[in-house]
Amino acid sequence: MIEAIGSTPLVRLDRITEGMNGAILAKLDYLNPGLSKKDRAAKWIIEEAERSGQLKPGQPVVELTSGNMGTGLAIVCGIKGYPFIAVMSKGNSQERADMMAALGAEVVLVDQLPNSIPGQVSGGDIELVEITTREITRERAAFRADQFERDGNWIAHYKGTGQELWGQSGGDISGFADFIGSGGTYAGVTRALKEHDPSIRCYAVEPSGAAILAGQPVTSPDHPIQGGGYAMGDLAFLRGIPIDGFVQVTGGEAKAAARNLATREGIFGGFSSGANVAAALKLLEGEMLGMTIAVVICDSGLKYLSTDLWTDS
Repeated sequence: MIEAIGSTPLVRLDRITEGMNGAILAKLDYLNPGLSKKDRAAKWIIEEAERSGQLKPGQPVVELTSGNMGTGLAIVCGIKGYPFIAVMSKGNSQERADMMAALGAEVVLVDQLPNSIPGQVSGGDIELVEITTREITRERAAFRADQFERDGNWIAHYKGTGQELWGQSGGDISGFADFIGSGGTYAGVTRALKEHDPSIRCYAVEPSGAAILAGQPVTSPDHPIQGGGYAMGDLAFLRGIPIDGFVQVTGGEAKAAARNLATREGIFGGFSSGANVAAALKLLEGEMLGMTIAVVICDSGLKYLSTDLWTDS
């Protein structure tokens, strides 16, 4: 199953872009075994740690996760024989915790800050998860996968996703837009695409009200777009990586785009997938008019059935 990670299809979103001047290419990474792009990073981080000797046979692995990285690690660690502990905020959707547990992970859920809204995870909530993750890592002498620091994360997208985008598109890509979480996807794909063609424009996508990379004040840290936008400004993978522009999307725009992906294109993606498509649509209406923009469909809508992504309640 580890060998089934990656090489996902690339499709044109011709229905969503009907009547527009330009095209969107969508990389269907929700079709990975763990239903998200994070399977790629999980595989590379664990195998890099094995090669370097940082991870010993049978050693526990622990990770702070919003659910997708944890699912990928549950698959990889389960197959390779490493006990895996996922540490996650209770603000993330319950489906993610249930899926990790079903795949053999030990799931530790951390309370949100007082008065927080379930389904809307803030940077403060992540700080609480970080504290618990450090404690578990120390107590169990575990290897921390640390998707925010381990180079296997961005390398997975540099050697995998970025090369696949270039090859599957025949080099017909003018831009790339990506919702920023750890920054691994953006960094890896941007490096790969710009090595092929430096003129390709790469955009960082952030939630409106939490666009710290764009230098804007944080007014809405508790947005609903799970998996990123935590108002974390110093992301290791983005150091030295060019950002040609910034795009902000609201939770409502991400939700509407995700619903259109499902009903018009038959693609059942999650919040961040919707954010990527919403950003690409904005670019096609502005500075990328008439061009072709690539995005990643990050994870499956199945992971959000308990949220308001698919209901109006």
